[in-house]
Amino acid sequence: MSKFIIIITIFFSGILKAQDQYLSLNECIKIALEENIGLKRSNLNTETSKVFLRQSKSALFPNINANYNLGINNGRSIDPYTNDYIDQQLKFSNVGVDLTAQLFKGFELLNSIQRDRYNWKASEAEAEEAKQQLILEVTLAYFQVLNNRDLVELSQLRMKATKDQMERLQNLYEEGEGNPADFTDIQGQINADAASLLQAENALLSAKLELANLLNRDEDFEVDNITSDSVTPYMLSAEEVYAQALENFPGFEADRLRIDAAQENVAVAKSLYMPEISLFAQVNSNYSSVARIYTENGTEVIQTGQFITVGENNYPVQTNQALFAEEKISYLEQLNNNLNSVVGLSVSIPIFNGFRAKQQVDLRKIELEDSRLELEATKNDLEQEIKLAYNQMQTAYKNYFILQDQVEAYSESYRVNEIRFSSGVSNFVEYIISKNNLDRAKINLTNSLYEYIIRRKILDYYATTDNNLFIIP
Repeated sequence: MSKFIIIITIFFSGILKAQDQYLSLNECIKIALEENIGLKRSNLNTETSKVFLRQSKSALFPNINANYNLGINNGRSIDPYTNDYIDQQLKFSNVGVDLTAQLFKGFELLNSIQRDRYNWKASEAEAEEAKQQLILEVTLAYFQVLNNRDLVELSQLRMKATKDQMERLQNLYEEGEGNPADFTDIQGQINADAASLLQAENALLSAKLELANLLNRDEDFEVDNITSDSVTPYMLSAEEVYAQALENFPGFEADRLRIDAAQENVAVAKSLYMPEISLFAQVNSNYSSVARIYTENGTEVIQTGQFITVGENNYPVQTNQALFAEEKISYLEQLNNNLNSVVGLSVSIPIFNGFRAKQQVDLRKIELEDSRLELEATKNDLEQEIKLAYNQMQTAYKNYFILQDQVEAYSESYRVNEIRFSSGVSNFVEYIISKNNLDRAKINLTNSLYEYIIRRKILDYYATTDNNLFIIP
């Protein structure tokens, strides 16, 4: 009983696992948008640009810094409390707060903020472009898997038909009837069909690996079939697709924003010609371990060392001297007593800096011109890609109907030749020619169908920014 339960469990687990391996186009796109490494890196670039924008904005705020020093000095030094020279161990401490703020430098900060804002928006547009490009790549890879899987099925059917004929010829060969060369020829055809099947299976594996790489998945999986719509004419011309791409394609928006950012960068570089006006302020204090407070607490009579002579007698001169009590000054009290502040304006006027300002402006202007050329190059490349995809789509569309008629003609020819060959009326050469013609026509028809679908998807990608376009309902 336990063995039966184990077998049933393994059986149903295998079924569930097999079911989980099948992915629809929608599921593939969803997985790619969540797991694709390239898209994640593109999103990180957007986050980096956003951080640069926050940095530019934070430059508008003043810089406020506090400092604190505590140390011991031995030997001759200056008492920071009295500014007198002393020759003893001294413990000292300094504390301060300083503030600096740029008030004006040719609007450098505002232009930097606007530049980084354009760069951030451009990164967002590039991330959207990467997202749409990924959706297109997943869609095309998905259809390529379907195309190769259909070719594998055609190769399998082709091989099965050949094996059926071989079994018939083998029976005739064993009975001593028919042409022995036909039997050996059909054996050679079996090998040819097996090689074609192996090639088709390898192409299918390569297509699945490409799709798996886009999804960032290691495990094996299958894709669901898609019922293709009937092949209908494409309603837009190549010029109309290009015109819509100029309006909607995020790559163009990114290039335009990069141009705006480069213009702002020129303005930032020109600020090097302008004087800089800054506000500065400081609050400082200090402490000395030798600082004391002396308080008078009485007097005493002391000898001065001098004498007064009266007659023949000398009398010493005495005087009253004040007595003082020594008291240490606390750390906080010293900081409070020694507190001082400074506030002012600083003006820096550029006079000559080795042409650094001019060179920076020239470099930024070159970058601006390069950004403009990048936009023109993007337009030219895209126009060529659209024209190429449109011509290939038109060729595939026309070729599809030609190949349909060819398949019908070769199907009838093969049907007749198969009957004739099975009846012994015709030879193997006529049969195999007819069979190969039909097989090639079917393969070409399948390739033509998917070629048309893929080229149409590419044109739709350029003509619209609607991501749902690639999702099968």
